[in-house]
This record gives sequence, C-alpha cells and structure tokens, in this order.
Amino acid sequence: MLRAVLAMATGLGLVLLSHPGHAATITTLKSLKLDVPTSDAMFRAGPGSDAINNNCLACHSADHVLNQPSLSREAWQEVVNKMIAAYKAPVSPDDAKAIVDYLVRAKGAS
Repeated sequence: MLRAVLAMATGLGLVLLSHPGHAATITTLKSLKLDVPTSDAMFRAGPGSDAINNNCLACHSADHVLNQPSLSREAWQEVVNKMIAAYKAPVSPDDAKAIVDYLVRAKGAS
C-alpha cells in the first residue's frame, strides 16, 4: 500500500515538474507591522468587576465594551454565551453570571 502511494506521489511530482505552468503558484509571505491601540482602562470597581476584568480584558478594552448599546439581561447573556461557545473564551459559569450582572448594571436597557 505504501509503495503504491509513494509511486503515485512520485508520478504526480514528475507530471507537475514537466508542466510548470500548471503547478500551483507559491505564495510569498510578507511580515507586517501592526500597531493596535492599547489601554490601561479597567472596568469600574463593584460587584463582578473582578470577573469582567479578569476575563474580558484579554480580548476587549473596557472602553470598547462600555461603548456598546444598552442591552437587556437576555441580550447580554447571549453575548457572553457567544464569546464562550464561538470564541472559546475560558469563562466559568460563575464568572459568566457575574459578567452578565455587571453589564446589566453598567449597560442595561434604559
């Protein structure tokens, strides 16, 4: 089996070498320098501030989060759930509840 696979790979390589116009183009990689804004801003002290500072500031600035529109508890819960499910944020259930509670107090629906 291995000999058959090696023979096929060798044959394919020879075909590609004999027809260089049909071979895949090699992509040239270039380094980029990217300056991203930094911030030392933290969420205001209060119930749940440790949870939101310890979990959310790894990816988001406090300014970014606090500039979001006012949302209901259910909507904030959906946002936190999405961060956990879709982006694999390592947030414990207790911290998730504390984060949602904090966001509802700070940015709940008016």
